[in-house]
Amino acid sequence: MVRQVHAAHILVRTEDQARDMQKRLNNGENFDELAKKFSTCPSGKKCGDLGWFGKDMMVPEFEKAAFGGKVGDIVGPVKTQFGYHMIKILGQK
Repeated sequence: MVRQVHAAHILVRTEDQARDMQKRLNNGENFDELAKKFSTCPSGKKCGDLGWFGKDMMVPEFEKAAFGGKVGDIVGPVKTQFGYHMIKILGQK
């Protein structure tokens, strides 16, 4: 059972922007560079890296997506109260 996830994300305001990020990622653009350039979250400066987190540390929609993926997956778009996220799973333990 996964108890912690290490994830990065790209946070944007609109669903259209999220779909654009998804398209760019599917076309092979670099997640880290997109996070630095487009993410509205302060973590964007660190390539979207959120570090390690456990259960009940993130909003439910984000947590469900992050814990539901496998290492290397990019999950999303995921809608939360903060906007739309593309989530990259960097590690699990």
